[in-house]
Amino acid sequence: MFIVYCALIVLIVGIGIFLFMRQQQAVPAQTGAPSKQRTLFDLQLGDIVQYQGNDWVVEGQLIYEQDGFTWQEYLLQDGGTRVWLSVEEDDWLEVALMTPTKALTISTPEPPKELEFQGETYRCTESGTAQMTRIRANQRPTVEQCRFFEYEGPNEKLLSIENWSGEFEVTVGKAIQPRDITILPGDGQSVHNADMG
Repeated sequence: MFIVYCALIVLIVGIGIFLFMRQQQAVPAQTGAPSKQRTLFDLQLGDIVQYQGNDWVVEGQLIYEQDGFTWQEYLLQDGGTRVWLSVEEDDWLEVALMTPTKALTISTPEPPKELEFQGETYRCTESGTAQMTRIRANQRPTVEQCRFFEYEGPNEKLLSIENWSGEFEVTVGKAIQPRDITILPGDGQSVHNADMG
C-alpha cells in the first residue's frame, strides 16, 4: 500500500511540474509585445531604412494613384540629406532611391521623349496623370494632382519629372535591390520634422 501512495504522490508531483512548465512557456507568447515588422509597403514615420551605410529616417510619404494602380514614395532623411525611396509593384517589385536636382531645366509643359542629362541619354518609358496623397507628421493628408514622366538611362539610372501646375520637380537616381535594404521599426514620430514641400 505504501508503494501505491508513493507512486501516486510522484505522479501528482510530476503532473504538477509538467503543468507549471507548460504554463511558464505559454506566458511570453500571450503577454509579449505585438510584432512591429515592416515591409517596403507599410513604412511609418520614424522607421529607419538602412542602405549602404546610411541610416535614413522615414519623414513622410506620398501615395500616387492612376486608374486604380498605386505606388508610393517615402521621404528619407539622414542628417541634412534627403532622398526619396520609390516603391512600386507591377509585374515585379521595383525600388529606387531618388535625389532631387535643379541641374535639369524643363521649359515646355510636355518634356521630350528623350533627353540628355549629365552627358547621358534618358528615354521616357511612362507618363500620365496621377492623384497624389501627401502624408506627413501632425497634419491631415492632402490630395493633389500632377503629370508625371518616368525616364530610364544607362546602368539602371532613372530620372523622374513631375509637373505640378507648371512647376516642375526633377529627381534622379538608380534602381536598387530590395534585399539590400534593412528596415528597423521606429516609434511613429518624426525625427527631423521634415517639410515635404
